[in-house]
Formats: sequence, C-alpha cells, structure tokens
Amino acid sequence: MLGFARHEMPLAARMRPRSLDEFVGQESLLGAGRALRAAIERDAVPSMILWGPPGSGKTTLAQIVARSTGANFEGMSAVSAGVADLRRVVAEAKARQRVGKRTVLFIDEIHRFNKAQQDAVLPYVEDGTVTLIGATTENPSFEVNSALLSRARVFVLQSLSDEDVGRIVDRALIDRENGLGDREVRLDGDARGLLISLANGDARAALNALEFAAATAVSRDQPPAIDASLVYEAMQRRGSQYDKAGEMHYDTISAFIKSVRASDPDASLYWLARMIDGGEDPLFIARRLVIAASEDVGLADSNGLQVAVAAQQAVHFIGMPEGFYPLAHATLYLATAPKSNEVGSAYGAAMEDVLKTRNDPVPMHLRNAPTQLMRKLGYGEGYHYAHDDYNVTQLNVPPALSGRRYYKKRRSE
Repeated sequence: MLGFARHEMPLAARMRPRSLDEFVGQESLLGAGRALRAAIERDAVPSMILWGPPGSGKTTLAQIVARSTGANFEGMSAVSAGVADLRRVVAEAKARQRVGKRTVLFIDEIHRFNKAQQDAVLPYVEDGTVTLIGATTENPSFEVNSALLSRARVFVLQSLSDEDVGRIVDRALIDRENGLGDREVRLDGDARGLLISLANGDARAALNALEFAAATAVSRDQPPAIDASLVYEAMQRRGSQYDKAGEMHYDTISAFIKSVRASDPDASLYWLARMIDGGEDPLFIARRLVIAASEDVGLADSNGLQVAVAAQQAVHFIGMPEGFYPLAHATLYLATAPKSNEVGSAYGAAMEDVLKTRNDPVPMHLRNAPTQLMRKLGYGEGYHYAHDDYNVTQLNVPPALSGRRYYKKRRSE
C-alpha cells in the first residue's frame, strides 16, 4: 500500500480481518444463517449501505465482501473524492465487466457526498456496473438520496461489545505476524479492562491506544508491561460517539427531555453529562430546559420557568466549563418538580378552534375605542372594567365560541 511495508502500517490496519471467520462482532448480520452472511457466501451481494458508529467494522466488511466474491475492490473517501474520480472508477469497472470481472465500489463516509455526486453513482448501481457499498456514521434516511437508498439495502452495524473489543485486543497481543506478539508485551488485567472501557465499542480506537502504549512500554520497561496509567496516557479520554450535527444530537436531547418529564433526576443528569462531554452547545441545552419548564412542569410549579431562564442567563454569562452548574441546577429542579402539561394542551385546544372555526370579528365591547368615530360606532360599548366589578360576567370570545373551555386545572397544580 503506497510503498509502505506491512510492518509499517498501523496496528489497526495490520490486524484487519481478511475473512468472515476472522471478523469479530455483528452477529445479528454475520452469524450463521443470517441473510447477509449467506449472500456473501453464495456470491450474491446486493448494493448496500453500512450504517454504524466508528470502529464497528464497516470498511473491513466491505473489503471482505470484495475478497469473498472475487470482485475488484475500489475504495474512495467521500471527503476527498469527486465526480471525476467516480467516472474513472466507472470506466475501469466497465472494462472489467467486459471480461466478466465485477467491481465493488466502496465509498467511505458516503453521507458527505452531495446530491449531484450521489446522483452520478445512481445509474451505474442500477445497471450493475458496480456493486456499491457505502459506509456512513449518519442516519442514511437523512443523508443519502432516496433514489440511491431504494437501490441499496441498509444494514445497521452496532458498536462492538466489550467482549468483542477484548477478543480483538487479545488477538493483537499474541499475533506474531501482524500484531504485537513478537514484542511479548504484557497487558495488566486492570489495564485491559480500562482500555476496553475507554474504547467505547470502537475497535480502531482500542488498537491505536494499545499500539501507542506498547511502544511506550517497550522503550522504558523490560519486559514491557502496560498498566492502567499507561492506558490513560495512550487513550486520553473515552471515545465519544456524540455528534452535535447528527442523529446522536437529536436522540440524546430527546432522552434528556423525556427523563426530565418522567421525573427521573438521575437519568436526566446522565444525559446532561453525555451532552456536555460530547461538546454540545450549552445554550442549546438551556433553551430546551426553558421549553420543558413550560411544556412539562408548567403551572404545577411556575418557579421552574424562572429557574430555567436564570440557568440560560447564567450559562451565557459564565460560559463553560463552570456552566454545568446552572444547567445541572435547572435540570434537577425541573426533574423533581410536579408536572403539568396544561400550558401546551390548553394552547393547542385554542389554536385548534382558531384553525377550524370562523375567525369572527372581535366583539364590540372588547374593541379598543381611541377615536370619537369609533366610539359612535359602538366600539367598547358595554365593556365592564373587571377591577371595578368582579361580579359582572361578560363574553370575552366571539359568540360562536361561547362556553369553550381550553384550560382545565389539573390536580397537580
């Protein structure tokens, strides 16, 4: 590859599985008898989109597909490739097709292709010039053209389990040809557990950290040993799958608000911490808290709105990292407060009448009468000033809506 000897490649690349039997994880897709595995084994692979988090095996699976089916593998990254690159690959694929050779076109991060680029692929997927395998960390429903989606199967890959990552790490430690077996590096039990945990289901992250830690251990210890402190140094922090612009952003804020609504302070704090750790905009979180204060707490505890607005102002004033204090303060207040959704339901009922009934004129007694002409026409006539006489009942909506009740006081208010 590009003139580099195999031993010069990163550990994660050297340890990449070359067959389905070596592939670790994704049993729901590749286990015995599963449809995708059967399609690969009988050489009947359709065009597909592999959707999953980093390090879950998307690129590896694409290469195994090409190798298992005897097809030529053409890989490109949507970050750097353009329409000209696609045309070159298609021209070469057509030449192979004439001699009975198939081409697997692998497009990494296909969600980064714009509509024109995705459209350029479409006819060649449709006529079988290439078998497309696209890899994406983003929901293809939002990021891939519907026309392309309709011609490809979507397979969802999950984050690897800790057991899966552990198997991959152990394999790398003993493999003398491609792994670290020739260095005889010892990975302490606590260090192994920490490495697996911090990898967060990302095999590539685990192997990259293991390689760095092993190199450090070899340079300073004999025999080389990797302890927990060295793992911390190599990994720095837990791998995060949070994406402020992607589906995880929406899923996590949804979990956060639903936990607040369910009066679960512990879950609410957990999702808050996940968002802050992922680099979410703190003012976005604050805005959602302000909404929840009226939508979910509402009149059951109107102080909640004051607390949420104060948190927004405080975060804006002090910034991060200390901004977690007012955010956590507001989160706990709203999560433990009594709940009422009457604000939203009452407003919704009123809006339904606005949309579904005549927009009748404002009753004359409720109209403003700033001029003599308007007063002569009866504007404001018959209006009772409520502060002067609380016993007088007057109609405050158009006559057609007389008796409508939108707001119903709840027991919890």
